[in-house]
Amino acid sequence: MIDKLEMFLAVAKEGHFGRAAASLGIAQPTLSTGIKQLEDQLGVQLIFRGSRFGGLTPEGQRALIWARQIVGDARQLRDEMRYSRDGLSGQLRIAAIPTALTWASRLATRFGEKHPNVRFTILSRTSIEILSMLENLDIDAGISYLDNEPTGKVSTEPLYNERYMVVCNAASPFARRDSVGWEELADQRLCLLTPDMQNRRIINRHFQEAGISPEARIESNSTVVLVANVLSGGWVTVLPFDMAAFLTAGKPLHAVPLAGAQRDHAVGLVAPYREPHTPVLRALLAEARRLSEV
Repeated sequence: MIDKLEMFLAVAKEGHFGRAAASLGIAQPTLSTGIKQLEDQLGVQLIFRGSRFGGLTPEGQRALIWARQIVGDARQLRDEMRYSRDGLSGQLRIAAIPTALTWASRLATRFGEKHPNVRFTILSRTSIEILSMLENLDIDAGISYLDNEPTGKVSTEPLYNERYMVVCNAASPFARRDSVGWEELADQRLCLLTPDMQNRRIINRHFQEAGISPEARIESNSTVVLVANVLSGGWVTVLPFDMAAFLTAGKPLHAVPLAGAQRDHAVGLVAPYREPHTPVLRALLAEARRLSEV
């Protein structure tokens, strides 16, 4: 039944039989047959369908919750058995908010040095996408904000607190300053992350608390694009300390601390709430704890 539940999860996620079949690497008739067999086994219709996918039935919505839990448990069982045979090994899929990608790399490097048989896939995603991917079993863990917006029922391990910097070029009046006030950004040529990014929503709140509402003339979901604009013209951007330090290293740019009332925002590792965790996830959470202490 596990393979049929995997098919059901794929259809629920994609909302399309063809895309679901492609994601599983199987033919669409094989997928349709598997879903029909699952419905026969359960004795209910799970999906409204005519010539195309029509959504989940009420029974399908309830079955989706159980399917995620059962498939997750089955994957965890496989991981446990592989650990008893081979030690820590396999593939870890991590999605990180763009401003935490340096920490994702740092965590993967430290973990990989201790457990060379574990491979990593690291993706850049928004905080909302990370929670959705965890729920859909598309990733094993994420790196995201822990205290700014609801995270749901997850296991967490704090990594660091964000501190914000103005990134500018040498010609900027801010370049030789020890700090810059948020209110001083009111009339600057700003390039910032897109509004769907939680980091941008945090920055917008700081602007609001400073009594300003500056316009970002350039928006991107890539921190590399933001810094490239600062490098090529009279733009300024706002980035967390670690990402600012990484992207300005070796370039004629300056990262200046933002002063004034601002709250630290905790960023950390998030993983599906399961007891016990798989051996690999237990080790990853422990490594995140050690990294935060360093």
